Amino acid sequence: MASQDAERHWTIEDLDFSRIALDKVRPDENLFYLVTSASFIESGSDLYTHNLVDFFKGDQEVTDWLSQHWELEELQHGKALRAYVRHVWPEFDWDTAYGNFLEEYATYCKVELLAPTRGLEMTARCVVETGTATYYRAMARCTDEPVLQDLATRIATDEVNHYKHFYRYYRRYREQEKLGRLRVMGTIGRRTLELKSEDADCAIRHVVRTRSPERADDMAYVQRLSADMNSTIRTHLSPGTTLKMLMRPLELPAKVQTVIQYPIRQFMEHVFLR
Repeated sequence: MASQDAERHWTIEDLDFSRIALDKVRPDENLFYLVTSASFIESGSDLYTHNLVDFFKGDQEVTDWLSQHWELEELQHGKALRAYVRHVWPEFDWDTAYGNFLEEYATYCKVELLAPTRGLEMTARCVVETGTATYYRAMARCTDEPVLQDLATRIATDEVNHYKHFYRYYRRYREQEKLGRLRVMGTIGRRTLELKSEDADCAIRHVVRTRSPERADDMAYVQRLSADMNSTIRTHLSPGTTLKMLMRPLELPAKVQTVIQYPIRQFMEHVFLR
């Protein structure tokens, strides 16, 4: 029984929304956008899953895990975040905003946008999971509202576990494809630069369009919201942990890692902290 409990993944029912301290979060516009934008992107995870399943067709271990674990957990993140938004900001028409978001977001989720090889796509997946784990850890640290802290911490833990799976698959494909460190580093660099891509911009735009339609075409306003969100993540992230996760696929000798750690940290800060 103990082992079964340990393996059981958390559910939305494990979250006690009645304990939400509304006074700590409801007036916080920045937190509203952080949580709602994340709920949109997580809720669209099935689009990426289907692309990845097609890309890795024939590797049953990978496709089974993607379909039976990764997709379900990512979609659960979206449902939990949506439930939180509905409890705290019930006047926000989540369904309409998400429907409009999804129509545009679907155009960004194409198989041809994946990396050129399976090993490099696993490298890219490690970078993405690093970014999401960083985001939710920062979200948990930026508030003292207990339910959101609990939810964000649970999601961050899931993202770290997902990273571990992608990293294991990456190592297998790295051997099969004889990937050199330069190609891996190139993928890490490119995918890191894409972490603040059209996904987040698309989500913010559609949240604004529904919440404040009169500001929907005010790009300065949208950019200010994005800057405030980035500032929150910057202030509350853990650079050391993020750097370690980003560098891990390179599997550098300790001496080499020490030498290049500073320039990589500078690059990471340029992406995460700009």
